[in-house]
Amino acid sequence: MRSCDIVRAFHRVAPETPIELVTDLPEPFLRNRLSGIPFTLRRAVFDVGMVQRDSVRVDVSETLRCASDLVRRRTALLERETAYIRSSSTGLVVCDIPSIPLEAAERAGVPRLAVGNFAWNWIYSAFLDQDSRWHDVVRLFEEGYARSDLLLRLPFAEEMQVFPRKRDIPVVAEPGTPRRDTLASLSGAPTDRCWVLLSFSSLDWDESALRAVEDLDEYVFFTVRPLAWTRSNIFPIDRERIAFSDVMASVDIVVTKPGFGVLSECVVNRKPMVYVDRTDFLEYPILEKAVKRYLKHQHIPEEHLYSGVLGDALAQVLKNPEPRDTPGTGGAPVAAGVLKDWLSGAHP
Repeated sequence: MRSCDIVRAFHRVAPETPIELVTDLPEPFLRNRLSGIPFTLRRAVFDVGMVQRDSVRVDVSETLRCASDLVRRRTALLERETAYIRSSSTGLVVCDIPSIPLEAAERAGVPRLAVGNFAWNWIYSAFLDQDSRWHDVVRLFEEGYARSDLLLRLPFAEEMQVFPRKRDIPVVAEPGTPRRDTLASLSGAPTDRCWVLLSFSSLDWDESALRAVEDLDEYVFFTVRPLAWTRSNIFPIDRERIAFSDVMASVDIVVTKPGFGVLSECVVNRKPMVYVDRTDFLEYPILEKAVKRYLKHQHIPEEHLYSGVLGDALAQVLKNPEPRDTPGTGGAPVAAGVLKDWLSGAHP
């Protein structure tokens, strides 16, 4: 999670500054990613993202329903957040990447930064021809983003033209620590096979698909809970016991959908990626281009993924050529320095 990488880096340069996280993510997840870093947690949600049917497929109609509800609640959310910022000791608001807190921070007279590699107005613009209600959703985000003081634009990004001021930063992810022996001890997985991480939060495999994967006995597969099956060669890992980045660093191949987080983790840990298409997501071509540029990679058809037919892709990805380029890394300390400057008023 890129926000956690930036929070860790910020705490290193400004250890006395209180940090408040505003999210609906589970607290154990955050405590695991931010071990040893003090923060307070406030429950609030200011965007809806893309509603997923599972980790690969999105539900556009349900996304529109949720986004339209956000439009209806915008005024109340904005007033409530503005009042909170004014009444608290908040010195800087950083968003990844809702828009309403940016508006609230402007009203409260507080500096406000955004961090991201795409903007929701851009993602939702792909659906404007499908339903007129999308226009109000797109407008909500456009108006909020225009209130930002600065966007820290991550790699693998669209133009993000709606933001009045931008600064590009490198990949923020940090490489994990290989802990193969620890993983083997926790899971009982054999160490003499090729290890594969199934990087999905959910995946609709039926019994036939699971049997197909279980037949690939030259491979060991890992999932990170809540995705969990009990099979002879599939082992669920609890992220409270071992960090996701360390799981990533310990395996040989990652099977996933291209997303900014997993792409960044694969890049900094130099892991080959077997990937499936993401439909109805405007960001996909940009991410796929980055996969092809920076990783050993192999595309797998969606029907093969859902059938558990992984063997050919897994064998091929290891034979494919090494990537031709390496992106810049170390974005988290860069972002942390920018945040510290804005908090202190020492910014251009």
